[in-house]
Amino acid sequence: MRAYRLHELSMAGLKLGEEDMPSPGSGEVLVKVKASSLNFRDFVIVNGFFSAPVPPGRIPLSDGAGEIVAVGDDVRRFAVGDRVVNAFYPNWFGGAFDTMPEQYVTDHDGWLSEYRVVNAEALSRLPDHLSFEEGATLACAGTTAWAALAGIGSGDTVLTQGTGGVSLFAVQFAKAAGARVIATTSSAAKAERLKALGADDVIDYVANPEWSENVRALTGGRGVNRIVEVSGPATIGQSIKAIRLGGQISLIGVLGGHEGSVNYVSMFRSCARFEPIAVGSRRDLEDMIRIVDLHRIKPIIDSRFSFDDAKGAFDKLAQRQLFGRAVVNH
Repeated sequence: MRAYRLHELSMAGLKLGEEDMPSPGSGEVLVKVKASSLNFRDFVIVNGFFSAPVPPGRIPLSDGAGEIVAVGDDVRRFAVGDRVVNAFYPNWFGGAFDTMPEQYVTDHDGWLSEYRVVNAEALSRLPDHLSFEEGATLACAGTTAWAALAGIGSGDTVLTQGTGGVSLFAVQFAKAAGARVIATTSSAAKAERLKALGADDVIDYVANPEWSENVRALTGGRGVNRIVEVSGPATIGQSIKAIRLGGQISLIGVLGGHEGSVNYVSMFRSCARFEPIAVGSRRDLEDMIRIVDLHRIKPIIDSRFSFDDAKGAFDKLAQRQLFGRAVVNH
């Protein structure tokens, strides 16, 4: 089989090679990987900026989907021919996030490979209405958006930021829950696409850098119940001003950089909860999959790349102009 391995932390160190086909052991399955997708985490890892050490020679990417082609002894969850997706954490099945679970790339090889042997407990079933490409977007971005919106329901208002994978999933999940969605973006073209996806109102954050004022105006001065905060220091100040008294800001990422400061008094007076979202467990993934299946939600794919051109997907991600996910077909 062929697989990409990260021999050093740089794009030049990401190399495609041939290696022996693995065989599943007890409790394991062999997956023919049909598609994988890229997250900002993958870009950070390959370029050497990840917060945790990455052993040399790891296969990158945390998200994949495929078909089971062989099963080891004592496997009960799946059979040959089943279509599956992976959970982001191979050993966090549910419960409190009070111990750091194992992760792909840092602790295990990832999914940028033609075949993968994994523990059957680290997988979930792919809904029938989704392609392998669409399924490959669920593990990280889909589960993160789902966890970020926990407790949101009809009559609530959710604010999303931009058009990355997490934000677009958040629009779809919030609408499925009956919530109102206010989205921010940087262009009229993206605004129209967000409205087509279901966003009720869209604010151009370039034309309106103090966009919290727009949010307040759209909500009768009250603010929103939930903010899916993906940018971090670049936008947290506006998010604090836009959150409703007692609302929640779900802290997802640092797309806007690592440096910044927070007005403590504004944060305190908001009476809001600031909840860091660590993706989610297999239980979260499977709860999300049930809603995806029920509402026939289709993940948004921006770009598709062949397995031989997987580096092109990293180049696309680096441009930061995606509307949805970059996917690699295996």
